[in-house]
Amino acid sequence: MGQTMAEKILARAAGKGETFAGELINARIDMALGNDITAPVAIEEFARIGVDEVYDRERIALIPDHFTPNKDIQAAEQVRRMKEFARRCGIKHYYEVGRMGIEHALLPELGLVLPGEVVIGADSHTCTYGALGAFATGVGSTDLAAVMATGELWFKVPSTIRVRFEGRPGPWTGGKDLILYTIGKLGVDGALYCALEFSGPVIGNLPMDGRFTIANMAIEAGAKAGLIPPDRVTLEYLEGRAARPFDVIVGDEDASFFQEYAWDVTAMEPQVAAPYSPANVYPVSRLAGTELDQVVIGSCTNGRMDDLRQAAQVLKGRKVHPNIRLIIIPATQKIYLQALREGLLEIFTEAEAAVSTPTCGPCLGGHMGILAAGETALATTNRNFVGRMGHPKSRVFLSSPAVAAASAVAGQILHPNELGEVR
Repeated sequence: MGQTMAEKILARAAGKGETFAGELINARIDMALGNDITAPVAIEEFARIGVDEVYDRERIALIPDHFTPNKDIQAAEQVRRMKEFARRCGIKHYYEVGRMGIEHALLPELGLVLPGEVVIGADSHTCTYGALGAFATGVGSTDLAAVMATGELWFKVPSTIRVRFEGRPGPWTGGKDLILYTIGKLGVDGALYCALEFSGPVIGNLPMDGRFTIANMAIEAGAKAGLIPPDRVTLEYLEGRAARPFDVIVGDEDASFFQEYAWDVTAMEPQVAAPYSPANVYPVSRLAGTELDQVVIGSCTNGRMDDLRQAAQVLKGRKVHPNIRLIIIPATQKIYLQALREGLLEIFTEAEAAVSTPTCGPCLGGHMGILAAGETALATTNRNFVGRMGHPKSRVFLSSPAVAAASAVAGQILHPNELGEVR
């Protein structure tokens, strides 16, 4: 019997010929990362281990992105501790404001996460890198400390659920809609401790930015990892970018899957998740007319160039509704600069949106977009639990950048097609 993609990647990391679901292994870690919330705790635990050096100065990334630019003294102290640790240990990949980006956009951009690798991060959305064909998963700060010291971590090899998308999606249907639809079908625990593997002709035609979005939200279905087999699109993205050699690993044709789904998305509308769960998903037409106070376009889910271009396509020549705060956050400095060069920031500013330097900020209710009691937001972020973006009595809906931009203009949730020629 053949092995799945997840099984083969973990077998390589464990130095074994094969692994199968349920097996416990000790895996060599190719890349480890922490942010300004999780890394300081890991640094404390690292000190307790009693080692003097990290396992590999080039295989660890520390990126302050959640509360940065520092929102208060506590946030500043967290970042200072990260910086001092990085300097003391000679960690190469430490990125401050002005050079940093949202971690799950920055690491792929720098070519630091690659096909066939095992990547861990003290952040649940580390699964983003599965879009490149890596087995990437979130861990706790203590596990990050252990990896920084030893370069290894144990895993139980997960079963794999394969999701195949078929048909021809509409012009406003993209990666965010595909993953929201998947979460709506599976539920928030439908893929618990499984690897979600995405395939089919729709995935094959999807650009990397859309693939990152899909893998990013695999955790919202409970998955240990979200995987997309590398193909021509993947290799073109990595050309001239990969920081080190890599091996493309795909599953065997006779591999055994825990579950398999195939969905035709030809007639799929853009999807929207309503409070208070990413699985509470509806076609946008079902929620049209829901009044909003704030719209956020950005985050590790949808702050990349394709996302900003889509938002600009909708916003060009239009104004944000007077009742709406529209906040747009490019995910990295490079993306910000590219958006500037393409004139997107001018479009956003003329539409009366606020454009921010890269930060996770409002996604986790950190800063730069906190909701008051009774307020409602539509965001391209990944979670909409109670109090996720501020007050426990606020509400967050989740959507693609296109729906978010159209809704910012309308002042209420709206399908981009319904915006028409209204300026």
